[in-house]
Amino acid sequence: MHIHILGICGTFMGGLAVLAKQAGHRVTGCDANVYPPMSTQLEAQGIELIEGFDPAQLALEPDLFVIGNVVSRGNALMEAILDRNLPYVSGPQWLGEHVLRGKWVLAVAGTHGKTTTTSMLAWILEDAGYNPGFLVGGVPQNFGLSARVTDSDFFVIEADEYDTAFFDKRSKFVHYRPRTAILNNLEYDHADIFPDLAAIETQFHHLVRTVPGQGRLIVNGVEESLARVLERGCWSEVEQFGAGDWRESDAGDTGGDPGLDRFDVWFDGKVQGQVRWSLQGTHNRMNALAAIAAARHVGVPPAQAIESLSRFANVKRRMEVRGVVNDITVYDDFAHHPTAIQTTLEGLRRRVGPARILAVLEPRSNTMKLGVMKTQLPASLALADQVFGYGAASGKDALGWDLAEALAPLGERAAAFDQLDALVQAVRAAARPGDHVLVMSNGGFGGVHGKLLDALAAPAQA
Repeated sequence: MHIHILGICGTFMGGLAVLAKQAGHRVTGCDANVYPPMSTQLEAQGIELIEGFDPAQLALEPDLFVIGNVVSRGNALMEAILDRNLPYVSGPQWLGEHVLRGKWVLAVAGTHGKTTTTSMLAWILEDAGYNPGFLVGGVPQNFGLSARVTDSDFFVIEADEYDTAFFDKRSKFVHYRPRTAILNNLEYDHADIFPDLAAIETQFHHLVRTVPGQGRLIVNGVEESLARVLERGCWSEVEQFGAGDWRESDAGDTGGDPGLDRFDVWFDGKVQGQVRWSLQGTHNRMNALAAIAAARHVGVPPAQAIESLSRFANVKRRMEVRGVVNDITVYDDFAHHPTAIQTTLEGLRRRVGPARILAVLEPRSNTMKLGVMKTQLPASLALADQVFGYGAASGKDALGWDLAEALAPLGERAAAFDQLDALVQAVRAAARPGDHVLVMSNGGFGGVHGKLLDALAAPAQA
C-alpha cells in the first residue's frame, strides 16, 4: 500500500511513518516545514518528503491519505482530497487498525512523564527478551530511535490525550485498545482544545472504557482526578502506585555520589528490590513504579524489571547534558507545563545540592501561549537561583501576554527577553564556574543550547 502522510514531521506522525515503512508500505509525506532532525530521520528511512501542502501532490495517487492533527479545514491539499472524495484516515486510527490490531498493547497515558515511562517500559520488555514494538514521543537512548515494528506480540505506545484530527475530536488514545494501560497523572493542559479539567477526565474515561475485563489499569493512587475517572465506571483489574499496591521508599546512602538515586520498590507490602540509577526526582520514581507494574502484567518479575532500570539511559531532551564549558553545565529538558518545570528543577536540585541553577525557559506550548498557566510560573521556578525567560516578539511562537509581568514575583532573580541573543548574553554574564544552566522548552528554542555553549566558551578562547 502507498500511503501519503499530511503533517509527517510531527513527533507522532514521523514515528507512524517509520512504522509504516518498516511494515512494508510505500510511504511519502508532506509538511509545512520540512527540516532536520525529523526530515533527516525520515529520509534515512527512504521516505520521500515534500515541502508544503500543494494539491499537486494528488498526482502521487496514493492508496490512502493519512491525516495529522496539524491539518485543518482550509488546508489546500486537504480541501482537494475532500473535493475529490479520496480515501483518508487519521494517524491514530490507521495505527490502531494496521499496526496495533492483534497485539498486546501497553499504553502510557498522563499529563506528564508519558515519554519517559513509555521508554522505561519498552526497555524493561526489551531487556527481558520480549522484543516489543514501540512508538515513543522522543528518542529513548537505549534504542536510538523513536519507533519500530517487530514480530513480537507486544507493543508499547505513548498514549496522548490530544485530539485525533480535525474530523475526529476524540483523544488519540481511544484508538489504541490497550490491554495494559498506565494512567500516570492527570492535570489541566491543552487549553487550546479542552475547556477544563473535567473535559480531559471524560477523555481518560473513554480510554478506561476500551480496556478489556481481563486487562489491567495501572493508576497513580495519589491523583484525585484519576480517582474521579475511575468512579465513573471501571471494568478491568486495577493496581495503584504511589499509594496502594506499589510504593517506593528512600534507600538512603548513595555512596557519596550525588548523581545517584537509590530507592526500594514495594509491592503488596513486600520489598521487591532496589532501583539504582542516575535519574532524579519523585516524578521519575513514580514513572518507574508504573513501568515495573505494567511489565509485571505481561510476565516480567518485578526484581528483573528493577534490575533492567539500573541500565535505563533515559530519553533525549530529558535532563540531557548538552555540554560543559568552563565548569558550567548546560542541560536540555522538554519541561513546559508548570508542574513539569517544578519537578525538573526539584530533580536537578537534588542532584547538584547547593550549586547555582540558572533556569532558561521558553513557554511556547499552546497552553502556555494562551496564558492560562502564567500565574503558576513563579512558584514552579522557585528552586532556580536565576531565571531567564524568553518570549518571541512576533511570529507563530509569540506570547500573547507579558512574560516580565508574570515573572515579577521572583523579583531581581528573574528577567524576560524577546530577543534570543540578548538572553544568551545575559546568561553568559551571570554564569560562573560550578553553575548549572537548565534550558526548558518543548521546541527547538532557536538553537539556544549551542549558542549558550559558544558564548560560555568565549572567555576561555579569548
